[in-house]
Amino acid sequence: MKQPIFIVLAEGKLGIETSKTAVSSVRYLADRVAALIDSEHSGRTAQEVLGVGGGIPIVASLAQALRVSEPAPQALLVGVANRGGTIPPEHRPVLFEAVEAGLDIWCGLHERLADDGQLAARALERGVRLVDLREPPADLPVGTGLALQTAGFRVLTVGTDCNVGKMTASLETRRALTERGVKARFAGTGQSGIIVDGAGIPVDAVVSDFVSGATERITLEAAEGADVVLVEGQGSLFHPGYSAVTLGLLHGALPNAMILCWMPGRTRIYAGGYDWLEIPSPARAIEAYEEAMRWAAPQLDSRVIALSANTYDLAEDEARRFIEEAGRVTGLPSTDPVRFGAEPLAEAVEEARRAAD
Repeated sequence: MKQPIFIVLAEGKLGIETSKTAVSSVRYLADRVAALIDSEHSGRTAQEVLGVGGGIPIVASLAQALRVSEPAPQALLVGVANRGGTIPPEHRPVLFEAVEAGLDIWCGLHERLADDGQLAARALERGVRLVDLREPPADLPVGTGLALQTAGFRVLTVGTDCNVGKMTASLETRRALTERGVKARFAGTGQSGIIVDGAGIPVDAVVSDFVSGATERITLEAAEGADVVLVEGQGSLFHPGYSAVTLGLLHGALPNAMILCWMPGRTRIYAGGYDWLEIPSPARAIEAYEEAMRWAAPQLDSRVIALSANTYDLAEDEARRFIEEAGRVTGLPSTDPVRFGAEPLAEAVEEARRAAD
């Protein structure tokens, strides 16, 4: 799936946690993003607001984006990732405006563009595409453990909570491994990962019986010719809303090893409504994930081999302190791969791979 030149819509929600699709696109597809729409930060750049994306301009409207964009954009990308996956009502007029301007629309939310009859009809008249990224294949099987037969070393990113950087940890580890000469591939399981990599299956849009089968399929595809397969994690075993998809990923990917992702600055389960649940410590989360893998595939002896922190909301000295303490307590390599580099994660994968041979 080749990515077009995008204008990214994040009106009223531009931020690291509230528009992770937008953030992922400017971090990993900066050359494919012409502009961001958010009137609150209009006149600034992606780098100034998000800390990534360089000089990508932030503008107040689609009309302004079309005027400043060079090269000419080909599609509007809905860049928010809100709870429940619905299209914000205030974004709907912009979608129609984009269709009138001849732009395709890409959306990774659960609410499908194609289900909006008026929008679909107008898109058909204008000859533009509506691309629903959370549209899984119709022929998915139930998982059967086929991932065990792959030659590539399988690594799944897991988390203490949702939205803690599992996709980023996977992609940054792939980059670090590739720089070492390792044939590392990424298996995308969410809308942002699919946009960045151009392939994958949105497992949180799959009927629960087939989540493990969907994960198995993309793991097998990514493993072809690869030394290492990095499967993008979703949700968390500890999250009341999203634990089911996490369990399906464990059964489908059957990882040889796991990288635990966590956010030191967050103490309660994310996404609202779960204030009664504290986020477990990395050490407690490691116990849970390794126990889950003991009954999922005891022959693998799958372990958490490294910690990946998301510390964007912390001062640098505080971030380093949390990371060092977690490493000391768990005895594992620990880093923020964006802030301090993914080399410790890549080295941990290499060591685990060597030990498994």
